[in-house]
Amino acid sequence: MHNEFTAIVERDCDWFIAYCPEIPGANGQGKTKDECLKNLSQAIDLILEDRREDALRGIPSDASQEMVSVG
Repeated sequence: MHNEFTAIVERDCDWFIAYCPEIPGANGQGKTKDECLKNLSQAIDLILEDRREDALRGIPSDASQEMVSVG
């Protein structure tokens, strides 16, 4: 699945730092902008994976699970 999110990137001395306003808690950093964005992307992926797993706990056994595409 392909999703796009906003990355806010700032320079902090020798480092680049970034966060994603759509995904609270998703942050990245790196010595280069590309490294920073890659780390942010990995953080977003981990957070979404955890939220998906958490959301599926406790679903009634007779409920159906379907996939829906966005965008």
